[in-house]
Amino acid sequence: MTHPCLTCGACCASFRVDFSVHETQELGGDVPDGLAVQVTGATRRMRGTDHSPPRCAALTGQVGTRAACGIYEWRPSPCREFAAGSEACDRARMRQGLPPYPAEATWT
Repeated sequence: MTHPCLTCGACCASFRVDFSVHETQELGGDVPDGLAVQVTGATRRMRGTDHSPPRCAALTGQVGTRAACGIYEWRPSPCREFAAGSEACDRARMRQGLPPYPAEATWT
């Protein structure tokens, strides 16, 4: 069974993603500078997540069909900390017209 996140992407198309400037490559982090926009002197935001509707510039594929993070290994902390199956996950899925996160099974 395919992991549900690989056919979802709802979180990447539902929320604003803000993170510390220190997570950008410019300051020694991993997030590519071209995908981060300045919010304050200490905060950056993933490009596209401040649009209406939001859609992270690193999201590839189509929400609800086949989706992936183009910078998965270099994604910012809010993305790393986002919990699949959490209330926020289910809210994002609902916003995109998807059912709640499926009950745990063995994902491949």
